[in-house]
Amino acid sequence: MYYIGVDLGTSAVKLLLMDGSGHIEKIVSKEYPLYFPQPGWSEQNPEDWYTQTMAGLKELLSECDRSQVAGISFGGQMHGLVILDKDDNVIRPALLWNDGRTYEECDYLNNVIGKDMLSKYTANISFTGFTAPKILWVKNKEPENFAKIEKIMLPKDYIAYKLSGVHCTDVSDASGMLVFDVKNRCWSKEMMDICGIKESQLAKIYESYEEVGTVLPEVAKELDIPASVKVVAGAGDNAAAAVGTGTVGDGMCNISLGTSGTIFISSEKFGVDENNALHAFAHADGHYHLMGCMLSAASCNKWWMDEIIGTTDYAGEQKAIDKLGENHVYFLPYLMGERSPHNNPNARGTFIGMTMDTSRADMTQAVLEGVAFALRDSFEVAKSLGIRIERTKICGGGAKSPLWKKIIANVLNLKVDVIESEEGPALGGAMLAAVACGEYASVEDAAAKLVKVIDTVEPTPELVEKYEKRYQQFKEIYPACKPLYDIITK
Repeated sequence: MYYIGVDLGTSAVKLLLMDGSGHIEKIVSKEYPLYFPQPGWSEQNPEDWYTQTMAGLKELLSECDRSQVAGISFGGQMHGLVILDKDDNVIRPALLWNDGRTYEECDYLNNVIGKDMLSKYTANISFTGFTAPKILWVKNKEPENFAKIEKIMLPKDYIAYKLSGVHCTDVSDASGMLVFDVKNRCWSKEMMDICGIKESQLAKIYESYEEVGTVLPEVAKELDIPASVKVVAGAGDNAAAAVGTGTVGDGMCNISLGTSGTIFISSEKFGVDENNALHAFAHADGHYHLMGCMLSAASCNKWWMDEIIGTTDYAGEQKAIDKLGENHVYFLPYLMGERSPHNNPNARGTFIGMTMDTSRADMTQAVLEGVAFALRDSFEVAKSLGIRIERTKICGGGAKSPLWKKIIANVLNLKVDVIESEEGPALGGAMLAAVACGEYASVEDAAAKLVKVIDTVEPTPELVEKYEKRYQQFKEIYPACKPLYDIITK
């Protein structure tokens, strides 16, 4: 049988076809526009998502036996606000995860309602990207649109609805809305009251691996697939990617070195750190996860290489780095402000420690180390909750660098496992579909059988000790610079 994973990204939808053994048959990508109607605003048209998804599905299935398609599921950009009227028509363009217009609403939620109350209701505090402040923004700034709202949805769930006719969401994606009681896996009555919405306006909640329905007859006819094809709830992009890397079950970890950087820790138990420095979300495996998200990771190295020293020879620049753990130059990787664990939009990228004998290689090394140290900041928060991690998976563009993997292994003192297939949320979505269709007994079972480790980078005691001293110095720099960031960004 065949299983389809749909990764609804910010710039394109990526569709993946997988057979029951985990073999990837085909991958298709379709782009759609991104709109910036005002500085700091970011929107997309949900109809564009569906149009391109359907076009991608037709191409994806063009060369296979369509009668063997059994299920379809999703990973997708989180936090976006899709609102439908009584006729299920989209009321206005979707406000995306990277839309920054809700700073007033965030200030209200964090400082008037209060972070302690938000954490009590949802296990999280407010960020401009989250969905609840977007709902409040529409209520405050577009009351005529707010009055029309019949259904509030997340991006990938709009596609699931168009395919199945069911208004649905999953626990992992709902966790990023700030309207969801993560611990109890249900909508928060208190947050609904704060946002001025009713539970009937929110989607029905499913576990990520649960069937929400089957494809609509007209969809089955258009795609020439069986009407019995299951539509499965799916997961937010980070949780879906975690499934695709086998980061499920208790105490598993994945580090993503993409444009942004994440450290994702799965746990059987619910937990929240006292400062809400990490996101505490429900996971796609039926349990929970903690996630630290830094806004600039591999993008720091790209900025340094492309814009500052003007080269595309990333590997060549790294060849000159030969004294790990001995660099006196530090880099704070806050080129876009920072999310976890500092939650400070005013933070800025900072070099410190240069002398007359500082070399180009020292600066390059500092960038790579700075990202690793910043990831450790989030890792330390997880450790403070009693979570013990001994190894991590790694993915993303930055993970192609052997040197960077070695640095991360020793800065965090973790064994770093490299996996065979890195297809992110699309693969995770296909795996969730396979679980729902009974191909695998559970998400953990699917991950154990389909995710293969092909290499492991091990830390060495001598280098771990050197980096421990460097990290203790690194973590003193941000508190010292924080007052300056507030001054220079005014």
